[in-house]
Amino acid sequence: MDSPGNRERAVKKDGLVAGLSGTAELVVGEEHTAPQIGSGRIRVLGTPVMINLMEAAALAAAERFLPQGHQSLGIELEVSHVAATPVGMRVTATAEVTRVEGNRIDFSIEAHDEVDLIGKALHKRIVVNVERFDKRVQAKAAARQ
Repeated sequence: MDSPGNRERAVKKDGLVAGLSGTAELVVGEEHTAPQIGSGRIRVLGTPVMINLMEAAALAAAERFLPQGHQSLGIELEVSHVAATPVGMRVTATAEVTRVEGNRIDFSIEAHDEVDLIGKALHKRIVVNVERFDKRVQAKAAARQ
């Protein structure tokens, strides 16, 4: 019998191969600073915002290759934030697909501001059927009531 997990692993992802890349950018505004998002007191790019930008770069690298009705979900992230970025500076995250296996996509990601490398990450995402995934989430929500 084919379990839902096995069906997910069999999803055909035409064109999704190692070596693809995607980018995401932002100009650091006050709303992106650590004090504004509750992750510190210094007015620099907050780590959660950098992480969000890194995930957006991963999506830009891979999502366009997924079949209709499927999307990827982040399942693992190993990240370092190594340099501060002040308000007003542009940050660019670049993600490279390093491996595609079954329903899993692995990425290597770097984030740079206009001067420095500010962060690196290894990221894993899985491809899911949105309708089946949503049914599982709704069942979980109903079980809580």
